[in-house]
Amino acid sequence: MSANMTDSSSPATFGEPWPELNAGLTYRDLLRSPDSGLRLIDFYSRKYQNSAPLLGWLQRIENGQITVDGKVVVDPNIVLRAGTELVYQRLPWREPYAPYLLEVLFEDDHLIAINKPSGLQVLPGGLFQQRTVLTQLQWRVKNQRSELTGQELSPVPVPVHRLGRGTSGILLCAKTKLAKTRLAALFADKTSAVVGNRKSDTEVNKAVKMSKVYRALACGIINEDEIVIGQPIGTLKYPGVAKGLYVASPSGRPALSKVHVLKRDVPNNLTVVQVEIQSGRPHQIRIHLSFIGHPLIGDPLYVSGGIPQLSATETLDETFAEDGGYNRPANPVPGDCGYYLHAHQLVLSHPMTNEMLKITAELPSAFINHELTI
Repeated sequence: MSANMTDSSSPATFGEPWPELNAGLTYRDLLRSPDSGLRLIDFYSRKYQNSAPLLGWLQRIENGQITVDGKVVVDPNIVLRAGTELVYQRLPWREPYAPYLLEVLFEDDHLIAINKPSGLQVLPGGLFQQRTVLTQLQWRVKNQRSELTGQELSPVPVPVHRLGRGTSGILLCAKTKLAKTRLAALFADKTSAVVGNRKSDTEVNKAVKMSKVYRALACGIINEDEIVIGQPIGTLKYPGVAKGLYVASPSGRPALSKVHVLKRDVPNNLTVVQVEIQSGRPHQIRIHLSFIGHPLIGDPLYVSGGIPQLSATETLDETFAEDGGYNRPANPVPGDCGYYLHAHQLVLSHPMTNEMLKITAELPSAFINHELTI
């Protein structure tokens, strides 16, 4: 069966406008056996040092945002005992702008594929705790449940992979635990097929049951019609990214991207490309195209060589916002938007029926203006 969603019927959309403020966040910790003499300020400034600097945590404690065994404590120097329950309440805040409407490309009882707009984060993280795809999926199911009194309730779909906040296009979500497990295995198999790096392209294509095709606008004119990029991707320490930034690295994990040139726009010094990825490393296409000297148009982070463009200041800005947390880092971070990358087509074996699905997300206007008529 082929589910090609480029027919002329009106696509289904859903989404609710975001509230002005989110609901804040609650962090709970139970101390099993704390270090002798461990103070309240020591605990938070060490465990959650990526959330706020020392002065920020002092501010949060003095604001009465932390309870110890159910009681508000404003003394940062109290000594904690084993078995103590700590609760930190992050105050509601206004999250940055994000679109909220989502287009349904395919849906059945097991999975749903949606067209994610650029600028919308998939899962909660950083400043975006409410304005995410996951939240809209939760609200959608909640509304459906309110209309289906007495009927079997549908579970909330869960994204089985991620797209960067600035990347648009197909996002696949599982509706059941079994579908999630099998889809996760499909994604893992696709990536593991690259790890050995000893199989031919034909053998790799036969081994995988999934194909992901992206469209991108790359800087400069790519002379070759087709390029296979096998540069490994690893991490390096980077200000503002707690777990390290993904970059081109000889010691990184294997990654494979197949680039096909669709159009060379000489007047605008850009190339329209189609990219099929045989692995799923974070920011893989951004890194690989920049590695060969053709970073994505508008990419604020990656430059030629597959590395970030750092300003002169390489440390995190130690000033902090009103809630005590860090202000935005001075350097670009992976979630920054502005680049042109679209998850255009997905072909996969259905996790429950094994039927082949072909799902297509129409190109955004920025791509259509540069596309060939094919």
